[in-house]
Amino acid sequence: MSSTHAARSPNPAWQGFVSYLTPYRVLLSLALATVAALILAPIFITPFPVLLGRTTFVSMLALLAFSAAGQWPRRLPRWWARWLFQVVVVAAAVPVATLAVYVVAVGGDLASLIESEARIMGFLWIAGSGLVVGPLLAMGALYRQRDAEARNQALSFELERSELERQALDARLRLLQAQVEPHFLFNTLANVQALVETGSPQAAPVLRSLIAYLRAAMPRLQGESTSLSDEVALVQVYLELMHLRMPDRLRFHVALPPELSGLRFPPMALLTLVENAVRHGIDPSEEGGEIEVSGELLEGQVRLWVSDTGIGMVQAMGGGTGLRNLRERLSLFYGRHASLTLTENHPHGVRAEMAFTPH
Repeated sequence: MSSTHAARSPNPAWQGFVSYLTPYRVLLSLALATVAALILAPIFITPFPVLLGRTTFVSMLALLAFSAAGQWPRRLPRWWARWLFQVVVVAAAVPVATLAVYVVAVGGDLASLIESEARIMGFLWIAGSGLVVGPLLAMGALYRQRDAEARNQALSFELERSELERQALDARLRLLQAQVEPHFLFNTLANVQALVETGSPQAAPVLRSLIAYLRAAMPRLQGESTSLSDEVALVQVYLELMHLRMPDRLRFHVALPPELSGLRFPPMALLTLVENAVRHGIDPSEEGGEIEVSGELLEGQVRLWVSDTGIGMVQAMGGGTGLRNLRERLSLFYGRHASLTLTENHPHGVRAEMAFTPH
């Protein structure tokens, strides 16, 4: 079975040989043969069609020799480069092809060929022209071939480098996402624990809401991206959950423009800001406060913000794990121009704003 398959498989050497015979090179050889015939026509008494046939034969045989030398022999001595071998073979093929043309012209009578001064001069003119032009064209073709191979190799390296960079960014984003997941879940469970320990009647409804929330959120935790509308839906459920825990101290308003609903968005990014507002702004405040989640699209840039009227800025508030990871996730997802800023609300509270260009 294997021998049959090998017999049917194309020979790589023959494939390489044929690949040298590009339409461009064939047409160029024919064009040069025509030009050579036109230039030599005033010198020769031979009819132009015959002269054109001779130059065409020499030109095409030189091209075949050039192509064959690019594949055979498969191995050359280390001191003999493949390109030099091809040029030498072309230089040798030109007089051999010219001699073959004249041997055919005299019917194989070498004596009459040697005795004819006109034929000897014709041989020298055609062979000499070919020896000047042939090797130069071979070196030019090899230079263009190496230049194209170098460009292709550079392009291949660039594509490979881009792919490796993309894989590295994806891996880094997944690592940051894995760090966000337990951070969010542990904080939420701590809130439920506090209700249970204090004997609050809200513990059971909050736990039910948490279970419903996690059922909706867990499938999205592992995703690399989601839509902004899905993220807003999670924010809405989370705030309703927090409202059950502190109904008298938390008010919220969620409203984003419809044109942003289909925007690709990193999972849990907006939720991180909302959770931060509840944890550091509303929860520590005796009076509680209000959280506003909104955004806009202005001149191609998206701005999303979470504003609260809690206790305001506290020391090192922006240096926590959640916000630090969120800044890096935004940079990886939208590029280095994406930003996350925290500013004070007046008379009190904090406004956290993300700004980025969607893609």
